[in-house]
Amino acid sequence: MAPLPLPLPEPTVVCGQGGAPIAATIDRFSELELDLIPGTGLLAACIPGAFGAWLTVLRDWGTVSLRTALGPAIQYAKAGHPILGRAVDTIESVLELFSIEWTTSGAVFLKNGRAPVAGSLFCNPTLAALYAHIIDFAEDAGGGRETQIEAALSYWYEGPVAQAIDRFCRTTEAMDVSGKRHEGLLTANDLRGWRPQVERPVSVDYRGYTVFKCGQWSQGPAMLQALRILEGYDMAALDPEGPEFVHIISEAIKLVMADREAWYGDDPQVPLDVLLSRHYSDARRALIGSMASLELRPGSPGGRAPQLAPIRAASAASAASSAGGGEPTVAQHRSGGADSAGVGGRPPPALFGDTCHVDVIDQWGNMVSATPSGGWLQSSPIIPELGFALGTRLQMFSLYPNHPNSLGPHKRPRTTLTPSMVFKNGRPYLAFGTPGGDQQEQWSLLLLVNHIDQGMTLQRAIDAPAFHTDHLVSSFWPREIALGSLALESRYPTATIGELRRRGHLIRLGDPWSEGRLSACSQEPSGTSTIVRAAANPRGMQGYAVAR
Repeated sequence: MAPLPLPLPEPTVVCGQGGAPIAATIDRFSELELDLIPGTGLLAACIPGAFGAWLTVLRDWGTVSLRTALGPAIQYAKAGHPILGRAVDTIESVLELFSIEWTTSGAVFLKNGRAPVAGSLFCNPTLAALYAHIIDFAEDAGGGRETQIEAALSYWYEGPVAQAIDRFCRTTEAMDVSGKRHEGLLTANDLRGWRPQVERPVSVDYRGYTVFKCGQWSQGPAMLQALRILEGYDMAALDPEGPEFVHIISEAIKLVMADREAWYGDDPQVPLDVLLSRHYSDARRALIGSMASLELRPGSPGGRAPQLAPIRAASAASAASSAGGGEPTVAQHRSGGADSAGVGGRPPPALFGDTCHVDVIDQWGNMVSATPSGGWLQSSPIIPELGFALGTRLQMFSLYPNHPNSLGPHKRPRTTLTPSMVFKNGRPYLAFGTPGGDQQEQWSLLLLVNHIDQGMTLQRAIDAPAFHTDHLVSSFWPREIALGSLALESRYPTATIGELRRRGHLIRLGDPWSEGRLSACSQEPSGTSTIVRAAANPRGMQGYAVAR
């Protein structure tokens, strides 16, 4: 591979996070007697933006046809793929919900009323047919590749897909975590004309590298704020498995996540320039002492007073269930009395879905970092005409008025999805990221510090012992916080664990390989060629690193 010429442009952000329905207002949820947006069902559905984002990338940066791009997805949906054991476990956990309440999901995921067998072929012929219809419609429109992609976007956002979503949301009352059935708020009018926003990233320099993230509608700037704080420490001199290393990073995360809760949102008034400034970061760094903080401490950028909704403390059970990360998706089924919210009188299970992440460097040196996340199978019922479920990220909005992340029509919820890119010496160098909800930024930060400060290879940086804190207001229903929490892999030395406890951290030990879902790839000039490296997570989920 020949090195790329200079100068090079900065990365481009293509936002696939759709906005809120027009009918989704704070007053509307007040009328429904809800003080939080349910994390499941149809009330939490946003405009489905992933399809539009991928097709925009294909149109503007790709070279292949729509048929070529969708071909593998159609093949897997039609002919089937071996279903993973963890997916089967998830289906088992909501089997009664699918059998009694979300019967459209049952029709897709259950076989004769039972979960499929792990390793058996799982098919979704309805989804395969949808993609095939989109290709036929696009090709019938005539014209070149870009014209056909535009026709496909129209089929989705102005045509049959939008109409099917509208019908389903208007005519379906879906059980959700409130213990009640609700219709959706999303309509065809909400989808009409929607296209992904294409934006410039935000960035900071750290130890000679430039780190790029999505804007304040994501949690991306939190990592940039953390790097600003950490640049005041000699992180390279610390033992990465020692208590000081863990303490400093976890305390920095607590501060930036407090700022995330108070200041981030899809709002042009977010004072991002101040939040990312060294002057502000110096003041935040001064708050880190030798003992663990047990308070939520947002800052006051530019002297502005922070706004926080009432804080909900996490129960011991919900705190324990978040070990190892993941994105909480809790489904409920009402069985028996009108007020029961669980299944058969039992409380609903706390289920963790997850996102996926992909990083790619092609033969020309183009880099992509993407964190796709949509409708988890246990978070919203399948739309029978389409073969897919709607995402439920509306739950991330605040129903507290006059806040940057307050719910508003067509506004984007402050998402946890946060891909990352790094330039080195002004050149594209690293693409990385992870699934994991509120842990995404934490694990990504740890990878970067391990790699840049500690000099670890990408794979070693991913494999190193990891941790996360839930000392933050969760982005997911029921929006709780576990002050002082620190989840550690049990591989950390006993002395480190003991010292962190002495400093006041409320330690929860996880399995030895339970934290992180990271992947990464890098490119670097070497003479007249370029060396490409890739690394992937060895923990609990499917991670692959491929170079060819």
